Amino acid sequence: MIPFRPHRYAAAAALLLALSRGLPACGGRTDDAPESGSAVCPPLPEPVYTEPWRPWFHFTPETNWMNDPNGLVFFRGEYHLFYQHQPEIPFFGPMHWGHAVSRDLVRWQPLPVALAPDPVGGQAYSGSGVVDRWNTSGLCRGAPGEAASCLAFLFTRHGGADGTEKQDLAVSNDAGRTLEPYAHNPVLPNPGGRDFRDPKVFWHEPTGRWVMVLAAGDRVRFFASQDLLEWTWLSDFGPAGTEPGVWECPDLFELPVDGLPGETRWVLKVDFNPGIVIGDSGAQFFVGWFDGARFLTEQVETRRVDFGADFYAAQSWSDTPQGRRIWIAWMNNWRYALFTPTAPWRGAMTVPREVRLSKQGEEIVLVQRPAPELDMLRHCLLFRAAGPLEIHGEADLSDRAAGETLEIRAVLDVRRARRTGLRVGVNPDREEATEIAYDTERETLSMDRGRSGTFFSERFSGLHEAPLALEDNLLDLHILVDRSSVEVFAAGGRVVMTDLVFPAPESRGVALFTEGGPAVVHALEIHSLGHIW
Repeated sequence: MIPFRPHRYAAAAALLLALSRGLPACGGRTDDAPESGSAVCPPLPEPVYTEPWRPWFHFTPETNWMNDPNGLVFFRGEYHLFYQHQPEIPFFGPMHWGHAVSRDLVRWQPLPVALAPDPVGGQAYSGSGVVDRWNTSGLCRGAPGEAASCLAFLFTRHGGADGTEKQDLAVSNDAGRTLEPYAHNPVLPNPGGRDFRDPKVFWHEPTGRWVMVLAAGDRVRFFASQDLLEWTWLSDFGPAGTEPGVWECPDLFELPVDGLPGETRWVLKVDFNPGIVIGDSGAQFFVGWFDGARFLTEQVETRRVDFGADFYAAQSWSDTPQGRRIWIAWMNNWRYALFTPTAPWRGAMTVPREVRLSKQGEEIVLVQRPAPELDMLRHCLLFRAAGPLEIHGEADLSDRAAGETLEIRAVLDVRRARRTGLRVGVNPDREEATEIAYDTERETLSMDRGRSGTFFSERFSGLHEAPLALEDNLLDLHILVDRSSVEVFAAGGRVVMTDLVFPAPESRGVALFTEGGPAVVHALEIHSLGHIW
């Protein structure tokens, strides 16, 4: 066994220990949790939705189709989640905006459809929301004695009488419950071209004006406005990176850089459809500078936002408390989204993720972590190993830590193994499992859903891989398992992978494994998770 050196592993182990402090261990104190053997957990409340593969802690519409998140804005204590929705059929069709609100980013209250297709303007495609705090639009109706402010939404109308994509404005004077289209839409007509959509709008304080970034074919275009009603072109960025395809669903925001005190950078995220090598849709990002008119980056290569197959159209909330940057994405891929085997709904969101920038060596990297509000979903501490524990071959934990909804935190020393990792959704009788593995020689992290369960399309298959160089040979994993998805956050969130899976209900086991040599577990915690409904 490799000796445990606390001064080398304390930082990684602290990630797990900090999460466990003060949490109930199967109904008792955390200190009472067993390090081995069976844990007895109190039963979870009965879920509202019981259909096969219905997520327990990822947002889904009650019925029918959902794709891109839209209009994400925080206002008067509520996080608003609008989304592309077809309320009548479980397929992509004439697009509406669905709507839900939450006070904690975890539990969501569904609300009525917010936008519908317009016979003249066209379908309600993707867009963004902001708080028009100073009534720059002149469309806010404040109550007597209150400063006039309202919610403003810029979104794409697709098709309609002229067959183009153009940008419309709607406002809400009742905290997002009803959206009133502006009487003189569109506020930004199509300048010529097929693809002209998905506006992301924000207030740029240094220039004292609104800025819009929207996707236009193989680039994004920047516009400015004083009042959200009249827009002036500023500049274009792109084509850039190494992936072909149509750009969609941009997001642009400024973040401090951890490790560089006082410095900030801007992040421009764009999605591709098609383009990403793993399938027909995905996302990349650029780190650079934005001066209120132009975006500049020294970056040339493609930098992936998520290395799995099922992370698309991410958007961040505007006007969040304490300036937090939190985003959420559609958990699907256009390669097979129309055929996923779920009913009566089709489509889900990822968990909300906090986004940061961090200096790693000579590079500034994007870091994503599950929003800490999700900690409230921890139902029971199923298993804890403080380590060091050496493993050879496979260590099956299924008799102690099985479940359809799990959170797994692990720190593994992989220096003596060729491949090391975990398997979730394990069912030996059906030969089912989803495998998360680190290849020490190739320095890659992978997720393999080749034996994850139901295969509904030949397009839904395969192994997804990400480059990952480790510090001190320590593999730090944070894994969220829901009834039809696996999200992996590695190296503190520097590498992220999101995949849909469709296992049998009895495929609930967990196992550690190693190949080509032993690995050492320095910390491991597994919690069962509750549901959000």
